[in-house]
Amino acid sequence: MFLVTGATGNVGAEVVAALAEAGAPVRALVRRPDAVLPDGAEAAVGDLNTPESLTDALKGVEGVFLLSGYEDMSGLLRDAGVRRVVLLSGGSAALADMDNAVSRYMTLSERAVRESGLDWTFLRPRAFTANALRWLPQLRAGDTVRVQFPQVAAACIDPADIAAVAALALAGGHEGRTYELTGPVAMRPAEQVAVLAAVLGRDLRCVELSDAETRAELEASMPREYVDAFWNFYVDGTLDEATVVPTVPEVTGRPARTFTEWAEAHAGAFR
Repeated sequence: MFLVTGATGNVGAEVVAALAEAGAPVRALVRRPDAVLPDGAEAAVGDLNTPESLTDALKGVEGVFLLSGYEDMSGLLRDAGVRRVVLLSGGSAALADMDNAVSRYMTLSERAVRESGLDWTFLRPRAFTANALRWLPQLRAGDTVRVQFPQVAAACIDPADIAAVAALALAGGHEGRTYELTGPVAMRPAEQVAVLAAVLGRDLRCVELSDAETRAELEASMPREYVDAFWNFYVDGTLDEATVVPTVPEVTGRPARTFTEWAEAHAGAFR
């Protein structure tokens, strides 16, 4: 049995689907018992920030797909009784920058898993193709898309590709590996908007925000420490999300999906 945390999120939902499609026994950790899951997946209600709520969810579980950043990672892993952990981390874990809020929680999560004594695999994806869904409110309002950090290119990865690697790692044979994960091509935001325009058949206009405009939008939507973290990544340039790595094809045996393929598969979400 495999337990998938964050089972209704961008990546977790794809991991549940990949395991269910492969016929593997999969249990999805959810906060609501009425969560919609693929056929073959069972629901377990619990909260990673409340380890005592996970007793039933962890029964008979061999491997866990785990998200980073929860309050008592060491305690959770110590009491889990599982054999293998596949941790969803990120590229900033390699920076080990304790002054950066995002790098800090990813670094500390990886450290807790390493020190748990369990078999582990770390997944460090760069930006997600699904991040384009943040433009949905603008696309519903009209044909203008305001983009933050317009000069920053990222080799965005399809969450389904992260899930494909995760499902293989959960099955075993990838212990002690750290997988850097990207898509096949680095693109700037304006290039992504152009792809969406073509896929949706709309004449979209991309407006590139200045640093000041970007900062104002971020500060209106998230805590200051996270604004500073992203500023460090994308303005100071500490995080490289543009370099393409071949991990997905090497591990899965097929090419990583392009942003265009992701957009075509998810076009319905934008309409």
